[in-house]
Amino acid sequence: MIGPLLCFVAVAAVHAEGQRRLAWAARADHDVRGPLCTARLALGGLEPCARVDAIDLELRRAALALDDLAAARRGRRAGGRLTAVELGDLLARAAPAWDALARAHGTLLTVDGRGPVRVSGDPLRLAHACANLVANAVEHGGDRVDVRVTAAGDRAGVHVSDDGPGLPVPLRTLLAAARGRRARRGHGLAIAAGIARRHGGRLLELPSTTGAHLLLDLPMAPPTPRRTRPAVVPDPASP
Repeated sequence: MIGPLLCFVAVAAVHAEGQRRLAWAARADHDVRGPLCTARLALGGLEPCARVDAIDLELRRAALALDDLAAARRGRRAGGRLTAVELGDLLARAAPAWDALARAHGTLLTVDGRGPVRVSGDPLRLAHACANLVANAVEHGGDRVDVRVTAAGDRAGVHVSDDGPGLPVPLRTLLAAARGRRARRGHGLAIAAGIARRHGGRLLELPSTTGAHLLLDLPMAPPTPRRTRPAVVPDPASP
């Protein structure tokens, strides 16, 4: 009789702890979402500029993370929207915020988004993936971080390279370790890899003589069909 009773008490304790954590997560979600909403509304009263646009993008990224957290409690993932994304424009919008982060770490950041290079996907999630790669390079790399867009055949890529010590272990090992509860590094890279995978792409580690060189490899968007003007057929009755 004692055994089943102890088992029941243990299950009840685990359930109660789970409920407390859910309540804490709900309160945290509420406390963070309010200031984010207010900040975005305040941005609406400022003169449009690249820096304001970049801050708005970062706030929307934070709101997306909260949406994912709320959806995860129900065993789901927050939805998104699929559209044509021009990677150069995406990098240009995010660059001012990335540059501020780089300057705070004493790092020189260069962003080359010359295109056009289009992919199909959720622009906010793709921005989130790129931002995670840049943040990882800035925080753990050396004095310089380079971000550039490339296109080859039917593949598009966002390259993020630095001149630091490189990844502590191979990328595959880092991503596997990031799934553990006690992992201290690799969460941002794992998120970027997951976003790439859901867009039909992958996150790769490329050979580099110094530092780390990561590639967000994505399929190119199919070309937009050209609209042809209908042929004008002359009216036989007209003179």
